[in-house]
Amino acid sequence: MTAPHRCLPQSALADLADVPATGRWVRSGGARLHVLDYGGPGIPLLVLPGITSPAVTMDFVARELTDDVRPLVLDVRGRGLSDSGGAYSLDEYAEDVEAVVTGLGLDRPVLFGHSMGARIAAVTAVRGKVALRGTVLGDPPMSGPGRGPYPTPLEAFLDQLAQARRGTDADEVALSWPRWPRREQELRARWLASCDAEAIAATHRGFETEDFFSWWPSVPGPTALLYGADSPVVTAAGAAEAARLHPSAAIGSIPDAGHMLFWDSTRAALSALREALRPMLT
Repeated sequence: MTAPHRCLPQSALADLADVPATGRWVRSGGARLHVLDYGGPGIPLLVLPGITSPAVTMDFVARELTDDVRPLVLDVRGRGLSDSGGAYSLDEYAEDVEAVVTGLGLDRPVLFGHSMGARIAAVTAVRGKVALRGTVLGDPPMSGPGRGPYPTPLEAFLDQLAQARRGTDADEVALSWPRWPRREQELRARWLASCDAEAIAATHRGFETEDFFSWWPSVPGPTALLYGADSPVVTAAGAAEAARLHPSAAIGSIPDAGHMLFWDSTRAALSALREALRPMLT
């Protein structure tokens, strides 16, 4: 099912040698999904990355959490080493998460999703087909019908993907993401080409046709929503609406961070995530 136009250079595969995790595979329908499993005896924390973030790009987050949880990071369908195919709807993505939880025998994991992954976590929790300890949503896109467009146009994502396919490097990535740690710029340069253009386009359409707030009030507790204080995706007004519609949810702002929470403000974002996880790990 892997689309022929996706590509991954040998240098990208070599990055996995430096990742302290085991690659695991799960089937969801006809798709093969890849998961980085950091192991350990802790409660499973299944990490769901954003629209153009293969699992390896969340390594710098996952490895910081191994004293608290057993992190597992999913290559979401159409990214990284996972297969392409399907409609790339939130329900289909949630089915993939359910397949991972069941296929790997995860006992009541916590879901943590960033951006696209936060929306997937919310829908998975509302569907209620797998038992969860809780959810943490990091800067979920709040665009949707009647709410205006997603702040980053699809063309910007596709231009960056085209750069990656022709061959890019960390210096060029830094032109778009100057605040990121150097290693994360390097990983972006090597791994972005593993993303399927249709997966990106379909997900971006979903940002503007699937309303986060139609699920958010029904997300079972405990749940937390973290957002960047400078994020254009979750504005102060959006955070206030989220608090009003889900009064029992913990809402936290991460200082000096835009939408890319951990890349923009690593220490503060990790601290906020640990605090949000604490009541879910008892």
